[in-house]
Amino acid sequence: MNHHSSITLIIPLFLILSCSHAAEFKPELVESGIILQEEWGGERIQTDIEPHELRYITLHHGGVTFADTADAPAYLRNLQSWSRTDRDWIDVPYHYLIDPQGRIYEGRSVLIPGDTNTDYDPTGHALICVLGNFELAEPNPAQLDAVTSLMALMAHRFNLTTDVIGGHKDYATNTVCPGENLYPYLEDGYFRDRLKAMGFD
Repeated sequence: MNHHSSITLIIPLFLILSCSHAAEFKPELVESGIILQEEWGGERIQTDIEPHELRYITLHHGGVTFADTADAPAYLRNLQSWSRTDRDWIDVPYHYLIDPQGRIYEGRSVLIPGDTNTDYDPTGHALICVLGNFELAEPNPAQLDAVTSLMALMAHRFNLTTDVIGGHKDYATNTVCPGENLYPYLEDGYFRDRLKAMGFD
């Protein structure tokens, strides 16, 4: 599949999320819609870092304004370069990133701990980042569906329960991430309730 076709062929998430029971959840549909590193022009890394055991699903935001018309693959290529050269990280800090259209991009391998500029150890966390600054912007339905889809995929793949869903600022004292307009969806149980409605514990 070429880069162009991988980005334009999007499976409507409402079809994926309409299941009422976990047994009906189709993880392969979510996985097939994820735009892989090679497809957005990233460079896949080889590393001997010890894999971690996933115990948490943790929501982040990009923290910078991201226009609906922004070129997400170009942004991710720049982020990968910055992460490696300026921060000396092995890859982009997050495992998955979501653009304003709800497209899901693969970051670093979910089996490798992420990175952060803040005072928490992301080992054991699956890091989902919604691109944008949600101190200023409001998340749209496509982004909320994509977050729900990824959280369900993580819960399915790693046998996680809804009580391990949280936000960056739940673990770090020096951040407002994922932003005052996105965090309430964690605080009021929006994502947990949607996963429970799909049959997850």
